[in-house]
Amino acid sequence: MSIETGTIQIALNGEAREVPAGLTVTGLLQYLEIDGAKVAVELNREIVRKPDWGACEVGAGAQVEVVWFVGGG
Repeated sequence: MSIETGTIQIALNGEAREVPAGLTVTGLLQYLEIDGAKVAVELNREIVRKPDWGACEVGAGAQVEVVWFVGGG
């Protein structure tokens, strides 16, 4: 298995973004300093379940949507 180096382009919430290659959803959230306990993630138009974040790689050209949970009442 080879280790990817460099960066890739993704669309994050509709905006072009350059991120390190080889990240999983978990790694992407850590890289972006986003608290995973407060978000839901969609990767290429499919919701990714939290238990699967560590196994889902974010590839070049991926469309990622991060949605924050907002409390209120």
